[in-house]
Amino acid sequence: MFRAEVRVELRPGVTDPEGANTKKTLELLGFGGVKAVKSVKSFTVDLEAANESAAREQVEEMARRLLSNPVIHTTKITLSKA
Repeated sequence: MFRAEVRVELRPGVTDPEGANTKKTLELLGFGGVKAVKSVKSFTVDLEAANESAAREQVEEMARRLLSNPVIHTTKITLSKA
C-alpha cells in the first residue's frame, strides 16, 4: 500500500486569478508586505501496487489524465508507504 501526495501548480507565466484575488483581499484586510499569492491543488491518493515504481507510474498517469492539465500545470509527486 502506498500513499501519493500530488501537488499541482500553474506553470510560470500562466495567469492565476484566484491567487491574484486572494493577494488583493489580503492587502485590503491590512496585511502589508504580501508580494505574491499562488493557488495550489493537492491530492492524496492511497493505492495498492506491487512496488514503488509501479505505484509512481500509476500516479503519474492519474496526474496526466485527470488531476492536472500538462499544458498549464506542473506536478510534483511524493510517494511513501502507507
